[in-house]
Amino acid sequence: MGEKEYFAHETAVIDEGCQIGKGCRIWHFTHIMSGARLGENCNLGQNVLVSTDVILGKNVKVQNNISIYTGVICEDDVFLGPSMVFTNIINPRSAVIRKDEYVKTLVQKGATIGANATIICGHTLGAFCFIGAGAVVTRDVPPHALVVGNPGKQVGWMSEYGHRLHFDSNNTAICPESGETYELKNESVRKT
Repeated sequence: MGEKEYFAHETAVIDEGCQIGKGCRIWHFTHIMSGARLGENCNLGQNVLVSTDVILGKNVKVQNNISIYTGVICEDDVFLGPSMVFTNIINPRSAVIRKDEYVKTLVQKGATIGANATIICGHTLGAFCFIGAGAVVTRDVPPHALVVGNPGKQVGWMSEYGHRLHFDSNNTAICPESGETYELKNESVRKT
């Protein structure tokens, strides 16, 4: 990693004034703008843009061809699938300057956003939620929710390990990988 404590491919552009955590890996043709903050051990694929004031927590995985615009905050352990899209203006127009109207989007710990999904700004994606490939998210997403389609609709619940949960008559489910038990109560899921 050398003296910088992170790896950046020679084609990456890293502006002065950004913060990059120890152990990060930044690949081909990626641009990190001034004011961006990356936690430790993030991995940014090729052709990624991280705009001013974006915050990425620890261990965030950003796949190829993603622009993360001002207003986006991703907490620890978030996965952003290839070519997924964030927006940061509700009503963009080329001839109207709206840089003072950026809308925040929060992606909470452990959330996954699938390839080619679109996240309309101004929403919170709950911890460990799972946004299916190609989904268009137009509202807040509860923790552990599985959302698919356009517009995105919740069709189930996911474990922290990324497996669909199947609840029994007692409203409990077991993750097939971790063996952890989850409870469904009042339209929300929690690990017990």
